[in-house]
Amino acid sequence: MKNKMTKRPLILVTNDDGITAPGIRNLVNFMNEIGEVVVVAPNSPQSGKGHAITINSTLTFEEIQLDGPQKDYSLSGTPVDCVKFALDKVLDRKPDLVVSGINHGANSSINVIYSGTMSAAVEAGVEGLQAIGFSLLDFAWDADFSQSKEFIQTLVKKVLENPLPKGIVLNVNIPKLKKEEIKGIKVCRQAHAKWEENFDERVNPHGKKYYWLTGYFNNLDEGKDADENALAEGYISVVPVKFDLTAHEYLQELGEVLNG
Repeated sequence: MKNKMTKRPLILVTNDDGITAPGIRNLVNFMNEIGEVVVVAPNSPQSGKGHAITINSTLTFEEIQLDGPQKDYSLSGTPVDCVKFALDKVLDRKPDLVVSGINHGANSSINVIYSGTMSAAVEAGVEGLQAIGFSLLDFAWDADFSQSKEFIQTLVKKVLENPLPKGIVLNVNIPKLKKEEIKGIKVCRQAHAKWEENFDERVNPHGKKYYWLTGYFNNLDEGKDADENALAEGYISVVPVKFDLTAHEYLQELGEVLNG
């Protein structure tokens, strides 16, 4: 099942919307013009799964035939499962780059925590690989991804030519605009924002209560250097992300508090 690669850059593609989602099919087409592409992606939508992995059930895996020269493999797991499985069972060598997406909807700000798209990229970073997560601010299944092609290919080529530091991956969000309306690319920090959730209570015909998660996104950050504001101004936001969650700035003070 392992694939023999050429000297072109080996690019692993995955996502969280499922292997047949328009977003990943567009990303695969974009990557085919740059390198040797292998796709390992979920066989069903996995949005909001974050960094979840499958530990209490088995995984199934199959090669499927889709348009293009790439190899496509469908896995019954999460986006993080897909990265782990690809490295262990599919690829002959480590990929030169892992790209995840293109997600149908934003993964800016706090969304990065919940995102299966970005968790796949972060998992690649854990493995010491170069990785980028791409998201388009359009939830529609028939969203137009064509305007993002040039920007995505440019970012990919720059990362291949100028590798990121170990443990850092990129979170790229693209506004829902025509190509000529996008002002450019802006390197940003993650905006301070959160979801204000409500659980909508309903009753089924048998009299049993059930709930739908609802709510709204609350941007609490007015900083011009934040990703939410860059996107609102028509820029593609690029946030360098790392998996080290240590609050380094608080280590010394905490030590003084606990040991004082």
